[in-house]
Amino acid sequence: MHQNNIIAAIAAAITIIIATGCSTTRRIADDEILYTGVKKIKIETPKGVAQAPGLAADVKDAVNVAPNNSLISPYLRYPFPLGLWVYNNWSNPPKGFKHWIYEKLVAEPVLISDVRPEVRTKMIDEILDNNGYFRGSASYELVQGRNKKKASILYKVETGPEYLIDSVMLLPDTCHLNHIIDSITSINTYLRAGSRYCTDSLSATRINIANYVRNRGYYFFKPDYIEYLADSTINPQRIAIKMVLASNAPKGSYTRWSTGTITTVINRNKGGGTPDTFETRRGKIIQMMPSRLRRKLIPECITFREGKTFSVRDMNRTQTYLSRTGIFNNIEINAFPDTAGGKRVLDVLIDCTFDAPLEASLEVNVTSKSNSYLGPGLSFGVTNKNLFGGGEQLSLNLTGAYEWQTGRNRKGSIFNSYEVGISSTLAFPRLLIPGFIPHHRRELNWTRIALNVDLLNRPHYFRMAQFNTSINYDWRLNRFATNTFTPFKLTYTKLMNSTAEFDSIMRENPAIAESFKSQFIPQLAYNFVYDKDLDRDNSINWQFTVQEAGNVFWALYRLCGVKGEKRLFDTPFSQFVKGTTQLVYNRRLWGDNWLVTRAAVGAAHAYGNATQVPYSEQFYVGGANSIRAFTVRSIGPGSYKVPEHLINGYFDQTGTFKFEFNVEYRFPIYGPLHGAVFFDSGNVWLLKEDPLRPGGKLEGKSFFRDLATGTGAGLRLDIGMLVVRGDLGVGIHLPYDTGKRGYYNMTSFKNSLAFHLAIGYPF
Repeated sequence: MHQNNIIAAIAAAITIIIATGCSTTRRIADDEILYTGVKKIKIETPKGVAQAPGLAADVKDAVNVAPNNSLISPYLRYPFPLGLWVYNNWSNPPKGFKHWIYEKLVAEPVLISDVRPEVRTKMIDEILDNNGYFRGSASYELVQGRNKKKASILYKVETGPEYLIDSVMLLPDTCHLNHIIDSITSINTYLRAGSRYCTDSLSATRINIANYVRNRGYYFFKPDYIEYLADSTINPQRIAIKMVLASNAPKGSYTRWSTGTITTVINRNKGGGTPDTFETRRGKIIQMMPSRLRRKLIPECITFREGKTFSVRDMNRTQTYLSRTGIFNNIEINAFPDTAGGKRVLDVLIDCTFDAPLEASLEVNVTSKSNSYLGPGLSFGVTNKNLFGGGEQLSLNLTGAYEWQTGRNRKGSIFNSYEVGISSTLAFPRLLIPGFIPHHRRELNWTRIALNVDLLNRPHYFRMAQFNTSINYDWRLNRFATNTFTPFKLTYTKLMNSTAEFDSIMRENPAIAESFKSQFIPQLAYNFVYDKDLDRDNSINWQFTVQEAGNVFWALYRLCGVKGEKRLFDTPFSQFVKGTTQLVYNRRLWGDNWLVTRAAVGAAHAYGNATQVPYSEQFYVGGANSIRAFTVRSIGPGSYKVPEHLINGYFDQTGTFKFEFNVEYRFPIYGPLHGAVFFDSGNVWLLKEDPLRPGGKLEGKSFFRDLATGTGAGLRLDIGMLVVRGDLGVGIHLPYDTGKRGYYNMTSFKNSLAFHLAIGYPF
């Protein structure tokens, strides 16, 4: 099907639509009305009565029917309803190309009769009853304009008075089960006198009670076995509640069980094999041979203990710990009653199947980096997920990428590069160190040993190689806090060759040249991440990193009496300290509308064996994940303005202190398409004076004036595992003199625009 034919057909369709008056109701029957959305939802409560939390959202969900060409359902539509125009003004050919075009463009009208508002008001009545508004009512009316065949719907909701819990009668304390149910109910924040009656809260209370007692031996207990008897006749607008246990529960539901025998079966990935049975402190293990398994691994993951009160929590934890090893593709845990000889025990059977040990991946994709470089990439990796039988992972990866920089470039040139690299990582799912690091034994901890080689080419400037090796320890104290300690990381950067243009730039600024020299960077670092959902509407993510380089080596050299510049393998090594912190706060405004705020600060200082922090460790701003009105390394340090002949170099616009602040409002548009508006501010500064970069040093009196600011809007295609993001930034303020007075000092609106295409959210 030729592209010209498609364009011609669409043009013809548009011409027909315009010629026939663009009607969207021509084919709608006389007794039908086109639905154009919800005009408004009015919820009225009596004076002094607070609206139940979540009531407005539940009512909206009940009436949320998207009209044709919906933009923000159910309130807002976008103009030009092409699908309705085609339906009303273009006949459907039985076959052929025009039929195909018709089917692609047409949209069936959404009618008032399809929405059935009378049914939706009944749904609202049920919602009111479930929230304790038994005298509430809902109604609707159609809001029509000049075209009587179109109407939106206005819903009116009157809650009436709220009914409160008058009293709660618990179970008689005649057995252990009743006692623990009463104990958890008595501390429940909802089920007490004075609370508003709510069926959802009563249901949640039953689930909480069931989970509580199932973790105390009553494995077969279910929420349905708790029943509520309600009486609203004792006091007006009050409900007395009595809790009872269901009389028809199956045998064993009210029995308290202990843990019996524990048997774990380890199956081969391909099935079959010869069983090898051995006893451990956590039961019997039957391993199908030949297969590779470290014998201490399974007991470390099992939280059941024979004779202990049976707990569902132990079942869930065991499942989680076995899954985290990464060596099984299927894990099943079952409990079977054993009542022989009057016993009340549950025998546990754990059935695991090994995953395939080798995993290979080949990816051809678009890579996006924090420095705003975008381009096609190729990655090939091979991983052995069970190298020594204990979940050890050996990974080898080959990568290659060709990249170009996104965003506005002030000379309009394309700043291309390529990068190739090989990396290997050996990861152990435990801490291979003495026990001086406190950690939770039941959380998955990792020891990672890595070796990487990268070659970076910047056309017209330089080619640089980087080698590094490191050892990291990752551990958790709880499910919110992650720690990473790097006791050793050694990086070697080698400037392999450079162009005359690059050399001339380095000669003009010795400080920048010093940061580019070939050198070793021996480091020690610690990283802490705290990530927690405070509730369903609020979450925070705080990251803190501190690192040092060269101090241990410098101290050893001094102990040996070496003075002056100290060298490692006849190459100088860098010496500096660096710290960064970032706080991201997410606040849900309503529905899927979020306000995300980010603040980031970093500082680095070179001393002793180095006069400058290495270029790779310095800070910069701008780009897709920073201040989006400007390209990467196009701002700073401070109020420094780059000379015209260096404007595309990006070599001197780094610093040793950074501050960034971002605010972003994210909202849904349609399906996986989301939108955002944002405000960004920040800059980098120097902690040491550099005469060749005047205005670059951090000064308190000029701090706020030195902040570059911008705003903008963006679109995000969020399909779950992948987010494709496009942001258009608009500059507001440059930190240097542009010749314009006032805070808005951009030279022109056109020159203040920057577009960035990236993968993932900016923060």
